[in-house]
Order: sequence, then structure tokens, then C-alpha cells
Amino acid sequence: MAHLDDLAFFQHLARAGSLTATARELGLSLSAVSKRLKQLEARLGVALAARTTRRLTLTAEGERYFARGTLILDELEELENALGERANQALSGRLRVNATFGFGRRHIAPLLSRFCAEHPQVEGWLELTNFPLNLSDHGFDIGIRVGEPPESRLVARHILANRRVLCASPSYASQAPDLQTPADLQRHECLVIRENDSDFPLWRFERSDRPTQAQSVKVGGRLASNDGEVITRLALDGHGVMLRSWWDVNEHLASGALVELLPGWQGVRADFYAVFEQRRHVPARLRAFIDYVQREMAGRVSALPEG
Repeated sequence: MAHLDDLAFFQHLARAGSLTATARELGLSLSAVSKRLKQLEARLGVALAARTTRRLTLTAEGERYFARGTLILDELEELENALGERANQALSGRLRVNATFGFGRRHIAPLLSRFCAEHPQVEGWLELTNFPLNLSDHGFDIGIRVGEPPESRLVARHILANRRVLCASPSYASQAPDLQTPADLQRHECLVIRENDSDFPLWRFERSDRPTQAQSVKVGGRLASNDGEVITRLALDGHGVMLRSWWDVNEHLASGALVELLPGWQGVRADFYAVFEQRRHVPARLRAFIDYVQREMAGRVSALPEG
């Protein structure tokens, strides 16, 4: 039991991010929290964190203790629920989700909000990042990602069919240069997402009737941004062509504010998946949230046209 108490204590510490915040959350003095961490490190024989009163940074051993400890505590909770035949009782516990900024803001945030409203004992935490983070290293329960993960230790559940779509405003399309193949985009004003002073991006396409036939083209233009919503705004204002995900532009296409271009070619698939660590006992709240996202997403994004 002492070892489980230590795991629970370290979970609080790692998530709080500082000795001061942990003391405040647990109702302990700062010296008591510091002393307990020292005792834990002495028992394990390793340093778990470098710390000041304001900031705590986990060592490699601390990251491993935090990640594996999270799985152990989750499995224990799920086992106790199963043994106690509490399947019909309310879902409870922490649910920490990682998603990218655009998709996370637009879809995952409102779904998590509604899910937690329906299950008030669930503690929801959504962390948005530019790129997906390693689940175990950062203590996430679920990651929302584009594409199936290469890691065999992760389980992936498909939540949305998605594809990149080449589109522009009707005003731009009516006066733009001829566009018959992807190579013609080099004569167009392309609205590109730039990150960290990257070079001109490479846009990839597949033949609509022959997906195995692909073509890539370097594109550029006068206007760029590091934010996808800004790029969409520029396209709506008639500044050029963009290659954006179906989930992001389907409503604009349906309303006529944007028109799809180059119908003989299409952007590559970019389906979304919910991924989680493979384990013996998957907490009920994880399964329930993923089922909820799968079920509700169909009503948020219209079906992706095939071909």
C-alpha cells in the first residue's frame, strides 16, 4: 500500500508541475511535500525530478515512474470496478486528452465538454499542441491523431474519414490561370502554412480514378501563415488557393463560399484516429469517451465524398 501511495503522490506532483502547487492541492506544507519527495527518491535510489519551489522538471527516471505509475493506478481502478460489479455506476476518474490545435478546438473541446457534463465524476483535461505528443512520456490517456500510429503498443480507433481538399473562393477561381494538373499550381497564388521558416511546402495529390498514381508539387505565394484558420480566412477573401482538410472546409464548400478545384486529382487521405496505450484493463471512461467521439463526429462533419 505504501508503494501505491507513493505512486499517487508522484502523480499529483508531476501534474501540478511544482512543489508549491502540489502542497496547495494536497493541503500540506511545502516542507512536507519536499521531504516526501526526498524519501521517495531515497527508497528508489534515483532522482525523480529537478526542482525549485516554482518549477519541477522530471528526470528520465521520473518520466518513466510517472508514465508506468499512471497505467498501474488506472488498471487498479478498473480492476476494482470490475470486481465490485460497478459497471452500471457513474464513470469517474481522470481523462487526459492530447489533440492538435485546429481539430482540438473545433471538435474535441466541445465533445469533451458535453461528455464531462453527462459524466460529472470524470475529470477532463484537453491539451492542444502543434504536433502529437508521446502518450506515455506525457501522461496522456488518449491522443487524437492523423493516421494510424506506427507503434505496435498503441491501439487505434478510427473516428473520422478525412482528405486534403484543394479549394479557393469563386472570385479567385473565376479569374485564375488554367488548372488542369497539380503542376499548374506553380502559376497560382498558393496560400501556404509555414512553420519555423520552412521552405516552400510540397503539396501531394492522387489521381481520382487511380489513387496509386501520385504527384507532388512545390508551391508558393505572396501570403502565408503558421495558422490554418488564417489560411482559410485568406482563401475566403479571394487571395488564392489552399489545400486544407475536409473537416475544416466542408461547410464552406456546401455553402458555396469555397469551390473545389482540380477535380481529376485529390489530396491524400488524412483520417483521424483516437489512440491509447495497449493494456490489460482499459478504463471504462476511456472506452466510453472514444465511443462517444466516434458516435458524435458523424453529426459534426458531413461524410467525405469518395472518388
